[in-house]
Amino acid sequence: MYVCGMTVYDFCHIGHARVMVVFDMVARYFRHSGFEVTYVRNITDIDDKIITRARENNESITDLTERFIAAMNEDSDALGVLSPDSEPKATLHMSQIIEMISTLIDKQHAYVGNNNDVYFDVSSYENYGRLSGKNTDELRAGERVEVQLEKHDPLDFVLWKAAKPGEPSWPSPWGDGRPGWHIECSAMSTYCLGNHFDIHGGGQDLQFPHHENEIAQSVCSTGEEFANIWMHNGFVRVDEEKMSKSLGNFFTVREVLQKFQPEVIRFFILSSHYRSPLNYSITNLEEAKSALSGLYTSLRHASSNAVDEPLKKYVDEFNACMDDDFNTPKAISLLHELARDLNKNSDKSSKEAAELTVTLRYLGTVLGLLQDDPQTFLQAKSDSSTDDLDEVAIQNFIDERVAAKSAKDYEKADQIRDHLQSLGISLEDTPQGTIWRRN
Repeated sequence: MYVCGMTVYDFCHIGHARVMVVFDMVARYFRHSGFEVTYVRNITDIDDKIITRARENNESITDLTERFIAAMNEDSDALGVLSPDSEPKATLHMSQIIEMISTLIDKQHAYVGNNNDVYFDVSSYENYGRLSGKNTDELRAGERVEVQLEKHDPLDFVLWKAAKPGEPSWPSPWGDGRPGWHIECSAMSTYCLGNHFDIHGGGQDLQFPHHENEIAQSVCSTGEEFANIWMHNGFVRVDEEKMSKSLGNFFTVREVLQKFQPEVIRFFILSSHYRSPLNYSITNLEEAKSALSGLYTSLRHASSNAVDEPLKKYVDEFNACMDDDFNTPKAISLLHELARDLNKNSDKSSKEAAELTVTLRYLGTVLGLLQDDPQTFLQAKSDSSTDDLDEVAIQNFIDERVAAKSAKDYEKADQIRDHLQSLGISLEDTPQGTIWRRN
């Protein structure tokens, strides 16, 4: 599986988070199903935006890209995303890029333009537009009528950009320059996985022209089919509007992590089908937090001792959900069903409770969820919490309430409980003592 990764010139935003989490889920489930998975997610570390940002910051391109690669990995780790098996960088695959372009020129699928850029000849590939459903005649009609001396056709796209003063460049048979964006992924994917592989993924915004161009140049270069299956995750919207910096509704992963626990964000992303639009809002994240807290609450008291295997009935049902085009909302609904069954079990130390606990944990792990200690998760404080109490202050209130109950001052004990409840702290009296959680 090859997935188009990040162009590293800024911090990852929540759209990037969706790509990372969705395809991590896909890789996890395939491995759970017994497949051997080679997961490749590339890094674009040379690009117009990178060059511009480095100039603005007055820093080298290497310093800029390495800084944001490190930040990307921090965000990815926080979201429970496992590292891909391979993470190739464009700048380290220049020989493969140049070789592929040379092959395209030799096969008369590409040409050197009047400006010394190299272009792919779209008219040379009869299936262009098949992935996205685009018609080349309609695309041409939609182009502005301009004199384009450098291109043979308005739809032709750049494979190699001739060097400009002050920009990084590499030597090639057509002169110094750097690769266009589309050719990077074709060269890196075929280098890592071979000319013909199983799955190619990325955001829906990449379907056209990026992935359409990848198919054209890869098939014309190798003479083989490219990817068997294309997967595109849906757009992320913010309060039902398109996310953009100009609208002021652009959020980085680390900004959201300041307000919500990482697993809440992951749960929120997986609560929608990967192909559907995902609407980011504080309300939706709060609902995700509440739902995930419910799962953790059911795990808090149950024991999983002496139970090794999850219940086959639930595993089979879970697999059926996921085999239906990775239907994570339905799979998560099954987790809630498991939690309800566990909550109904009055004897938390029984074998049945242990089996339900093991099964809930096991299936949660397949999705990268329920990885935390329940009490730790339920007591965690975030910027969205309404209380300003630390754990010591909360425990002091609990101790005071225990003393009041011992003295049979039940009115005071109720007042303390109500006061904590008003601050977003819920108490639960158990045989082992009073435990608490943040609402």
